[in-house]
Amino acid sequence: MEVVTFSWLDYFLFVSMLASGALVGIYYGFIRKQNTAQEYLLGGKQMNVWTISMSLVSSTLSGFTLLSIPADIYRYGITYGLLITINLSVALTSYYIFLPVFYKLQITSVYEYLYIRFNNKVRVIASFLFSLCMGLFLPVVIYIPALALGQVTNLNIHVITPIVCGICIFYTTLGGLRAVVLTDVIQFGVMLGSLLVVVAAGIWRAVVLTDVIQFGVMLGSLLVVVAAGIWRGGGLGTILKNSYNNGQLDISFDLDFVKRDTFWAVIIGQTAQLMSYFSVGQGSVQKFLSLPSFPTIKSKHNQESRSNITFTFQANIIKSHDQILPLYVMEEVSFIPGLCGLFISGIFSAGLSTLSALMNCLAATIYEDFISPFVSKDTSQEKVGLYLKWIVVIIGISSTALVYVVEQLGGLVQLTLSFSGITSGPTVGLFIVGMLVPQVTSKGALAGVITSASIMTWIILTSQWYKIQGKITYPTLPLSTDGCNGTILNAINQTIANTVNSNTTGMDDVFVVYRISFYWYALLGTIIVIVVSLIVSYFTEQEKPLNEDCIAPIAQFLIKKKNDMPPNYDDAVLEKLNKS
Repeated sequence: MEVVTFSWLDYFLFVSMLASGALVGIYYGFIRKQNTAQEYLLGGKQMNVWTISMSLVSSTLSGFTLLSIPADIYRYGITYGLLITINLSVALTSYYIFLPVFYKLQITSVYEYLYIRFNNKVRVIASFLFSLCMGLFLPVVIYIPALALGQVTNLNIHVITPIVCGICIFYTTLGGLRAVVLTDVIQFGVMLGSLLVVVAAGIWRAVVLTDVIQFGVMLGSLLVVVAAGIWRGGGLGTILKNSYNNGQLDISFDLDFVKRDTFWAVIIGQTAQLMSYFSVGQGSVQKFLSLPSFPTIKSKHNQESRSNITFTFQANIIKSHDQILPLYVMEEVSFIPGLCGLFISGIFSAGLSTLSALMNCLAATIYEDFISPFVSKDTSQEKVGLYLKWIVVIIGISSTALVYVVEQLGGLVQLTLSFSGITSGPTVGLFIVGMLVPQVTSKGALAGVITSASIMTWIILTSQWYKIQGKITYPTLPLSTDGCNGTILNAINQTIANTVNSNTTGMDDVFVVYRISFYWYALLGTIIVIVVSLIVSYFTEQEKPLNEDCIAPIAQFLIKKKNDMPPNYDDAVLEKLNKS
């Protein structure tokens, strides 16, 4: 069967999406310049609530979400899709515990909080962990959409990656947060299928505005592909029946920490993972703080949590392998002119909005926590803004180069969640003890984060080594190819042959700690921080007076007021002498 490739209309739609980001960068880089650091990082704190909402959802739905997660569900079942059910609880946790503290302190980097609450050592370690996590994740964000485009155009990803990333670096560097947000808004509009509505809502703002544009591209393409796929598949009932027969709708409730996919592993284990992004993630908090007041943060947070539930569900409807989904679109729904181009534009929109947001927030973290201490206090805001732009350029070039390393790796869902467990768990644990336990000392927090990061690094790297050796494997579901045409059937057979393991023979020879499901990594890292920091804090004293603004409103009652504390021995003796 003849392989379908991009038409001129598909190329036009894809190039138009890329051009929109470049034009936004030109507008905010040369016409409405973002000169100061506050304008570059926080949009002058005058961002629109709807624009920020679309931007955050857009940057959340990366190519990883749209391609790798559906592929994982296709191979292992729908259990991972349950992640959408904990969005609301994480959103409430963020609003009532973390965001009030961040907004009251008015900080640029969330890691400034750790300096105020504890000391600079804790701050630097947490910033390093975040930078390491982003350094590992950014190449994945770039690689996935490049892989999809290469599948449908036969273009070499080594050619695609530098060009597309160059455009993203261009508008992120020149426009700052306004440009990132504006391209997000554009991409939001394409995804939604109503670009005019999105532009009307957010056309006057920028890094976020690009997010909204990109989100529109993503949602519009997903809705069309889902609708066409349901129609071509014989209806939703037929698709659900086939999925049920293949075991893809089965959910395991076993409380087995070794089993890869269980209800408890996703619902409980992944809570800390989501918190690392929504509650204490630099990218999310930075966008929250760009709003003019805290009530608008509440409004925005509610919108974002609802949107994540809706759009994550829609992204999980399509079940294919990473390289099979674009091929499926080309083979099965290319009869709709321009749909293939719209779909690939949506995948790239997801990747670009995530990439631009992460580069922007990573630049803020690197400057605030590693460079600003060595910069003169007399340095102008314009010069600081220039430093930030150069940092974005360096991050973008480095991430693009690392794509060639990611290309040699496989299992992107497992790989991404595993390595993020090294950093996300310890980071979330730090902020939890910092905001909820006033008695935790700087030494306790430092001991907790170092212990947690060290243990998780040891567990995760050893586990990955066993997986490379084939000693830890996960059985996949029986994958039916009934109804596939010849091209897709051959592609599925070739892909599955490289990934399917029918048994777990040999796993019992591996120490149980290394066999723990990667879904539990973030939570395990969080628990280690909490336990160790509490134990060490019991035997140590605070190095400096507690700043009560660093404690969450719901934990303020735990602060021991000076007048409520019993006098020490010296105070009691002195008071007795004075009375006599």
